[in-house]
Amino acid sequence: MSLELRDGKYSAYNADLSESSFHNVNLSGAKFNDVNLKKVVFENIAFTGATIRDACLADVSIEDANYSGMRIEGILVTELLATYRAREEKR
Repeated sequence: MSLELRDGKYSAYNADLSESSFHNVNLSGAKFNDVNLKKVVFENIAFTGATIRDACLADVSIEDANYSGMRIEGILVTELLATYRAREEKR
């Protein structure tokens, strides 16, 4: 079943939206709690200012991304990558 949603605020509770598609959608300010995002694909996404808490990030791959200001456990990702790359060059 396909459903086109117009502008507005929506809530989904205990819903199965697996294999749904979202194109040119503004979800800024949205809240996701107890959501299964296994095997999803995010492309051309703005996560600026987003917070991820209590998440399982096992086997997650991030590619071709802007890491400016991104922190993991309070550490700048750009610093982590620079340190890693410098160490790898010494090998």
